[in-house]
Amino acid sequence: MLFDPWNPEFVAHPYDVYRELRDTEPVRYFEPTGQWLVARHKDVNAALRDRRLGRSYLHLATHEEFGRPAEPEFQEPFWRVTRAGMLDVEPPVHTRLRRLVSKAFTPRMVEELRPRVRRVARDLVDGFVERGGGDLIAEVAEPLPVTVIAEMLGVPEADRHLLRPWSAGMCGMYELNPSLDAQHTAVRAASEFAAYLRELAALRRAHPGDDLISALAQVADGGDTLTEDELVGTCVLLLNAGHEATVNVTGNGWWSLFRHPGELARLRADPSLLTTAVEELMRFDTPLQMFERWVFEDVTIGGVDIPKGAEVALLFGSANRDPEVFPDPDRFDVARADNPHISFGAGIHFCLGAPLARVELAESFRALLEAAPALRLVEEPVWKPNYVIRGLESLMVSTG
Repeated sequence: MLFDPWNPEFVAHPYDVYRELRDTEPVRYFEPTGQWLVARHKDVNAALRDRRLGRSYLHLATHEEFGRPAEPEFQEPFWRVTRAGMLDVEPPVHTRLRRLVSKAFTPRMVEELRPRVRRVARDLVDGFVERGGGDLIAEVAEPLPVTVIAEMLGVPEADRHLLRPWSAGMCGMYELNPSLDAQHTAVRAASEFAAYLRELAALRRAHPGDDLISALAQVADGGDTLTEDELVGTCVLLLNAGHEATVNVTGNGWWSLFRHPGELARLRADPSLLTTAVEELMRFDTPLQMFERWVFEDVTIGGVDIPKGAEVALLFGSANRDPEVFPDPDRFDVARADNPHISFGAGIHFCLGAPLARVELAESFRALLEAAPALRLVEEPVWKPNYVIRGLESLMVSTG
């Protein structure tokens, strides 16, 4: 099988192809998307930290000056929202945004959320167990991060059902060569989400509460504050990045545990392994398989010269199975101690929400391990067609 991100068989199991890429052509041009695939951990890790590459080139040149076609006009509402957050911008704008957001979204704030995350996880799991099981993704994995981020932001409970569809719709734009329908869906979701957040932000500026939108609306550093666009873009990023990753680590992770019953039994017998298990779940079946970077000036990656204006596709899923870094990388080991996976990225764009994701994942798995010791799979799951943000359609289980 070849590297084919539109092939369901490849999406379901890309790891044999990754192995062949690492062994024979670790940096390779992929004609269908016009990208350079980068497969080895050391090259992916170095590229993430190399300031000659970045998420956007628009601080340096227009699309035309960079040799790229201009984006269709109808996409403008989507890019206005996403480029107002810190993920798709470069220094000095990125530096400024991250500094301001970090003042409101602190490690202490995340740790103070742990008891609330634990209660949400346990309530969801208790209801799931009472029903005897069902779709673990729809009934536990998805509601947990949506509830947590909605409470953090200050989104009223009555509106929270809107968040998941907006997030899923926007993330469709990040797939390779998205269809026209997917593009229009993403634009519509971005427009609706932004309009909702602008209204909520205006309310919080006038009447601040004990929530993250209120904190972001008031955060200041030497007179510098977030603009309304930046506040909206930050909130959208916090939901999309945090939510999609946590949902897919949960679904992919339980599927990995079911396929490795010895490791599941080991984790059930020794819950102290949960910390290392969460890291292994992120490494073994990575939720974000690919992360792209633009080349600002000629570079050499893995001995291959890549010209300015090119796009590199960093294969996180391949890097996390690289035997040069992970002994016996295809072995699933919930006690793996030395685990420098790059599922949260590296460099200046390292995931700001990583501490929150770890708390959510630990509490979700803990609740299920404790309340559903007989949790078992009732039907083999099917992977969504998406490759970049990779997860299961559903995960049907029984708790009895």
